[in-house]
Order: sequence, then C-alpha cells, then structure tokens
Amino acid sequence: METLANLESFIRSAEHGSFSEAARRLALTPAAVSRNVAMLERNLGVRLFHRSTRKLTLTEAGEVFRLAIAENLEGIQAAIAGIATDSGEPAGTLRISMAPTFGVTHVLPMLPGFLARYPRIKPEWHFQNRAVDLIAEGYDAAIGGGFDLSPGIVARTLAPAHIVAVASPAYMEGRVAPLDPVGLASLDGIVMRSLQTGRVRHWAMRDAAGREMAATLTERIIVNDPSAMREAALLGLGVAMLAMPDVLPALESGALIRLVPHCYADAGAISVYYASRTLLPAKTRAFVDWLAHGFKVQRLAERFAGRLGSGSAQDQGC
Repeated sequence: METLANLESFIRSAEHGSFSEAARRLALTPAAVSRNVAMLERNLGVRLFHRSTRKLTLTEAGEVFRLAIAENLEGIQAAIAGIATDSGEPAGTLRISMAPTFGVTHVLPMLPGFLARYPRIKPEWHFQNRAVDLIAEGYDAAIGGGFDLSPGIVARTLAPAHIVAVASPAYMEGRVAPLDPVGLASLDGIVMRSLQTGRVRHWAMRDAAGREMAATLTERIIVNDPSAMREAALLGLGVAMLAMPDVLPALESGALIRLVPHCYADAGAISVYYASRTLLPAKTRAFVDWLAHGFKVQRLAERFAGRLGSGSAQDQGC
C-alpha cells in the first residue's frame, strides 16, 4: 500500500504542475516532494510525469492514475493514516527510528504496556545511530536529538541531552580524580569518531552556574559507536564522555562513576519528531502521547539531567 505522503505529493504536483508549489501547499521541501513522487513511480512501475526545467506534465499513465484517486483522496488519506479502525482503535504499522542503546534501554520497556493498550498497532522499530528523513524514508516518528526541522516536521521535547564524563571504579583506583574538566586530559580518553564528518567529537562542560570549560580528552581509544564507548569504560579502559541516558543504569548500579560530577556538556534535547499533518495518524498520536507519559511517570527528564542540585554545585565550578 502506498504511503499518504507519496499520494499527496503526486496529487498536489499534478494540480499545480510544480514540485515547488506542491511542497508549499504540503509544508514540505521540494526535494521531499520529488522523492515521494519518484518512490511512487518506482513502486507502480510507470512514469507519472514528464519533467522539464519549466513545468511538470502528466504522462498518459499519470493522468489515468490521477483520475482514479483524485476524488477519493480524502478517503485514501483517512485509510492510510490509520485514523481509526471500525472499533475506533488506532491501528497499522508504526515505523519508528531511535538510537540503539537509548531505545533498547528506555523505550523498549514501554512496549508491553503500549501494545496492551493498542493491540491493533504493529510496531516496526529501527534501532540506528543516524538522523533519518521522516518523510522520504516513510517513518511515522523518530526519537533522538539534532534532527533537521525541515518544513512539515515538528519536535516534542522529552528530556535534556546532557553529556557527562564517566569511568569505572577499577580504572580510577589509585588515580587522582580531576578537579575540573581540564584535568580529564591527564587520563586515558575513550572517544568517538563520527562516520559522517570523520572528526573526533570533543566537548565543553558547564557547571550549575553556566560557567564553561573545555573537556578535551586524550585520544587513547577511538571507536565509532556510543555503546562501544560505554563498554570500554565498563572494562576499565579509560574515561568516556557519554549521554546520561546511555550510562544511567551503570551510574545507578555503581558500575560507572561520574568524574567532575558538577559539570556536564549540553547537547540540546531528546525529542520525538513527527510530521505535522492535519490528519496525524491515530497510531502516531497514540505513540507520542504514550511516550511522553512514560517519560513523565519515570521522571526520565529529571534523571537524564546532568546537573546536580544547587549548593555544593555552586561551589565547584568548571
């Protein structure tokens, strides 16, 4: 079955003879509309438009297809969006993208309760360390940080994305804990190289008063995955700068400890991203609301915060 985005992009492009105008009407980018139409053509196995530098015109097959669906687009929208089943329940395949460690640790445990409440929704969850294109790749939502808020995409903030310095008690045994972020450079650093940029990421940390100081780790071990950084830290190989959600269970169990605990790096926010259509699928709305409720009940925003309480935090600046 074709996605709502593909069919909407085709119909609006046919009506206006332009991907750009269709994109404006749909609150998308012209590139996204073009990709949606190309995907529809590929799936149908026919060419729907003649393309020129000045205008789009329908092919014979495109005109036949337009006439077949144009008058029924509203019904198609409701059916594909999964507004409701006959019983009024949200239903359909729910395609979500999220980071592996974060998703498995904090989101997957919410799934049993979600499925008990919405048994007609079929989860298709992809665990990956990348920012996906929701519209072009056909995702209902994505969870993470640093996504490009292109036209038609909205973000609902769930928690802060704070980065903290961690090491195992075994690694720190016999070593002097640094007094400030600069002192981290004297220890073995476990760092990550981005596959996209090829660069090793370093951070500046701040204290409760907002004062910042560079936290440049010595590049002793280089990996390309946050979960590998965490495991290397658990093995006692050095110090890693990791997001609080990725290390929270290890910190709470004592398997890892925070260094310069009154300081953290701010990487923005953890949000759930989804398309802001007028007819937001009921399955997507149900998931977004369930996720936000789960974060609230478990106090995850508070637990993910890298800042400690005031008082001593004010006395130990970065």
